[in-house]
Amino acid sequence: MNFKVYYTPFLFKVKQENSYLHIQSGGPNGELSASLQYLTQRYTMPDERGKALLTDIATEEMAHVEIISTMIYQLLKGVSIEEIKKEGLGAFYAQHDCGVFPVDAAGVPFTTAYISCTGDFIADLESDMAAEQRARATYENLMNLTNDSDVLAPLAFLRQREIIHYQRFKELRDYYLSKKIQKK
Repeated sequence: MNFKVYYTPFLFKVKQENSYLHIQSGGPNGELSASLQYLTQRYTMPDERGKALLTDIATEEMAHVEIISTMIYQLLKGVSIEEIKKEGLGAFYAQHDCGVFPVDAAGVPFTTAYISCTGDFIADLESDMAAEQRARATYENLMNLTNDSDVLAPLAFLRQREIIHYQRFKELRDYYLSKKIQKK
């Protein structure tokens, strides 16, 4: 991608379209939150099937962090210090240069308060299903903010993966309920 990019506080203007990509980097419904949540919950799954699924999806979510980070980096690449100052990002630049730092769309840094782990595997799986639905909705919102095919294609891919993850968590939850597996 070789676009002229203007960067305003956590808002990208690429070919006149806006997309708040940082929200999926460090936001409460973002990929980093999901990855860490699933990794912490895997320990209280009642069997290897559950542990394997949460490990697999957590690993994939970390790969999604890399995809979003790459998109952000590519959109920031080549932005001049003058443009950064003009857009009021001097403080951000002083701390991070044009680095990809996990924040939400409003610039709030990532926090582990975004992750959920109850120790109850059914409650955690239902939380995971809800997390995937929130991530899907966020990707749909991001897609509504642009018609740039170079931005839409990876967003559409990531949205589809959220749907698959939801289905996998639901299948596991339904399996545990059908087998009447209890918390140990």
